[in-house]
Amino acid sequence: MKVLKAVFLIILLGFIAIQLIRPEKINGSKESGSDIAQILTVPSSVHQSFKDACYDCHSNSTVYTWYFNIQPVGLMMNRHIMEGREELNFSNFAINPDKMKEIAEVIEENEMPLKSYRMIHKKARLDDTRKKELIQWAESETTFK
Repeated sequence: MKVLKAVFLIILLGFIAIQLIRPEKINGSKESGSDIAQILTVPSSVHQSFKDACYDCHSNSTVYTWYFNIQPVGLMMNRHIMEGREELNFSNFAINPDKMKEIAEVIEENEMPLKSYRMIHKKARLDDTRKKELIQWAESETTFK
């Protein structure tokens, strides 16, 4: 029983100590002039779907929720955001036909948005109609007419 209490106390102290780590909120400039909607013709419904399902990790417009302040959740979120922006950043968008194909593929294969993100963010749960619209738009943009 004493061992169990000691293990619990160590875990509790570790949890309290990790709360002192505060990852930086990494929002960049929102006025870069290279947002996807400024470079390409993006229908408002497609742009709204991107905002609802993608922008928290794939833009400089992350909305940080209360649970970002609880560690290790905040640290994991910070890593996801940094990796997401490195892969694709709608705020600093560069026209790339391969990237547009990849956008369509990850949506079609339900790889994005991440399941863990969809579980917490109701707006990120794209129904079949919204998915189809995003896929068709991304595929139509691979030729940059």
